[in-house]
Amino acid sequence: MSLHLSTVILPYRRWNEGGRTAWTRAEQLGFRTAYTYDHLSWRSFRDGPWFGAVPTLTAAAAITDRLRLGTLVTSPNFRHPVTLAKELISLDDISGGRVTLGIGAGGSGFDATALGQDPWTPRERADRFAEFVPLLDRLLTEDTVSYEGDFYSAHEARNIPGCVQRPRLPFAVAATGPRGMRLAARYGQAWVTTGDPKLYENGTPEQSIQALRGQAEKLADTCAEVGRDMTGLDRVLLSGFTPDRTGPLQSLDAFVDFAGRHAELGFTELVIHWPIPDSPFAADEKVFEQIAMEAPAQLR
Repeated sequence: MSLHLSTVILPYRRWNEGGRTAWTRAEQLGFRTAYTYDHLSWRSFRDGPWFGAVPTLTAAAAITDRLRLGTLVTSPNFRHPVTLAKELISLDDISGGRVTLGIGAGGSGFDATALGQDPWTPRERADRFAEFVPLLDRLLTEDTVSYEGDFYSAHEARNIPGCVQRPRLPFAVAATGPRGMRLAARYGQAWVTTGDPKLYENGTPEQSIQALRGQAEKLADTCAEVGRDMTGLDRVLLSGFTPDRTGPLQSLDAFVDFAGRHAELGFTELVIHWPIPDSPFAADEKVFEQIAMEAPAQLR
């Protein structure tokens, strides 16, 4: 099984001051997909420039032809399914059907309180996510949707003509818990993980591999429970959050070794961060480009 290589480009640069260049270069380098974070701000970037995901992806769609585009990840923290569906259908149309929606339950970061609400507990986030995903699925596949739920409502919401991709654009569902796994099995075209966050600070790469193996086994069990064929579900690792951190980007050989070990776990797509100087994602741009151009042939 081939392992596809993708990248994630954080929206911290003005479009005409390096932002545009990264997206066109990502296509030139042959990445399968270029994603961006869908946050209002994020961690150490909070006090600097940070732009919206959907406008950024719309601009990227206009200057690329083959590159798939997506979010890693969108969450209910500040999104509503009705308005999000309209934006996604528009983006899918502008891109000619090249959009993947990475979607997750969200966290307790800045997005959680930016609209003035108290941060939700993990259970509250899971409850909302369990309602958000099925409703969004309907909004992207049906012309007219009415719905009354515990958290979200839609009244004769119109979404004509729907997505270019049929029956809708693909969902890449980020999940490690049982409820999220069920959503991935039922609604996802891909499952996304960053590994076990408890291992990031003091864990080892070997412990991370074991944790990821355990997550993949839980996903397989969940798919079996809901009658889902695993062969139709891609498995995506967003790298940079395991104990390896940016080590795999230090050389081509280091990356191929890292990627190969995760391909053996059944991952079908590996996402690496576009280098950002003086950040947790700092890396040598020449090595990064070498990895993009040469690693895929070694991972087939």
